[in-house]
Amino acid sequence: MESRRVIMVRRHLEGIPQFALPAGYSIRWYRPGDRAVWLRIHALAEKEVPTSAEIYEKQFAGDESERTRRQAFLLDAAGHEIGTASAWWNDDYHGQRFGRVHWVAIVPAQQGKGLAKPLMTATCNRLSELAHDNAYLTTWSNKLPAIQLYFVFGFEPDIRSAEDEATWQPILDEIRRRKRG
Repeated sequence: MESRRVIMVRRHLEGIPQFALPAGYSIRWYRPGDRAVWLRIHALAEKEVPTSAEIYEKQFAGDESERTRRQAFLLDAAGHEIGTASAWWNDDYHGQRFGRVHWVAIVPAQQGKGLAKPLMTATCNRLSELAHDNAYLTTWSNKLPAIQLYFVFGFEPDIRSAEDEATWQPILDEIRRRKRG
């Protein structure tokens, strides 16, 4: 079955799960010139979704100072950037202003080390600090580990049509199957 884009929402940002980074890792926020770092991380981490400088500029348009407040970079013990996520926003998500967890990625060599949860904690905390009341994110139906992570953070499927329901049902069935097995 082909992978489809899915949307998840968190109706409030109260009680964000708090996960600490493992020893030696840290998070810093965007600095001028980090577009190249973001592109490198996504080129390594995401083979199915193309990225480019044009896509970056379209997704993160506007005043660069917003990126300094909203775009996180995960660093290893040597200070190398190995992951990123953005605490972005959308002023018109179905008629409301929502925070947005946007473009989460960790390079493959660092995946499975307990880094995604602390990166999500930092991103969701930043959305709350920036006075967002709720958040949404998009991902792909074949990214079950990511979807399971987002459930841990209180995100739920945003089902608005029969097509959404048909896309989500096999995902939820597979997650339940994995929990039992």
